[in-house]
Amino acid sequence: MCRLHVGGGRERVSEKVFVSAQEVADRAGVSRSAVSRTFTPGASVSPETRRRVLEAAETLGYHVNALARGLMRNESGIVCLIVSDVATPNRSALLRELTMLLQNAGKVAMLINTDRSDGSVDQALRQAIRYRADASIILSGMPDKSIAQLCLRSGQRLVLINRDDEQPGPLRINLDDREAAGQVVTAFVRAGCRKLAFANSEAGTPSLMARERGFVAAASALGMEVSVERHGWTGYDAGKLLAQRMLTRPERPDAVFCATDLLACGFMDAARHQFSISVPDQLCIAGFDNIEQASWSSYDLTTFAQPVSAIASKAIDWLSHSQPDNDGAVHEQSIRLHAELVWRGSIRGG
Repeated sequence: MCRLHVGGGRERVSEKVFVSAQEVADRAGVSRSAVSRTFTPGASVSPETRRRVLEAAETLGYHVNALARGLMRNESGIVCLIVSDVATPNRSALLRELTMLLQNAGKVAMLINTDRSDGSVDQALRQAIRYRADASIILSGMPDKSIAQLCLRSGQRLVLINRDDEQPGPLRINLDDREAAGQVVTAFVRAGCRKLAFANSEAGTPSLMARERGFVAAASALGMEVSVERHGWTGYDAGKLLAQRMLTRPERPDAVFCATDLLACGFMDAARHQFSISVPDQLCIAGFDNIEQASWSSYDLTTFAQPVSAIASKAIDWLSHSQPDNDGAVHEQSIRLHAELVWRGSIRGG
């Protein structure tokens, strides 16, 4: 507790005073180890001793120092979530799932907001090491291999979500982006579209580029060319500008696959309101992520649902149950998940 002292026109806050386990033991008339066993799940303690300890703890305002207890076991219970663009719908949904599962597993989530650059991810991982984090889950950027290996040597586990890295040690969770891109090409062709385009950002993340490459490859297999345009970051405004670029060309596309739903929403609004193009009659559009806005009647966007719950549960399950080898190393594991196609009205026939 903190005590505020006022006197002589000056205020100061005294040092924090925490009740110790020994104080609880003295009040309850038991040993210090009995207090420890009372607050240790599964430990053996008599009902009477438990009652006396809990009554004393309640009276004194005692709380277990989980950090100190964890550090004695060489575990802090801290899991860092390293992420940029936390306000975007898909990112916030994944953070919500991850933090909920971490809390249920008795872990503490520490959010480190980065600026998209790999350098800021390196800095975030160094901060995670300083706080003795048990693990870091990286949703944005790619750490330098030397920093990642430093984390692993420090006993920290790494989870890379939608990142592409072949170094040993981390768990990698990715989506089958190429498969999804192939499905979009098939949908566009069945809708009678022949002038295909791909709208991407300049972020260059592995997942975005995999969608682009998969879309181009699937169209090429059918003898069709794809017009590709990239701009900015994966946001609504970038989608509007991409539409302005692509829809002012002498030959407009009649189908556009946008790398994310936010790009697709911006693209669709520009197409309809600035160029009076009807969706899907004159232009078919697909996105990726299945954010809440995609289901709104003003967009009715055909898209792919990221398996947010599955991504989060796979990550936390691995952190909770993976066991190191005799040499202390945890072998890397790669998980690839399927993104389900969600049919709506932005593609003819959907």
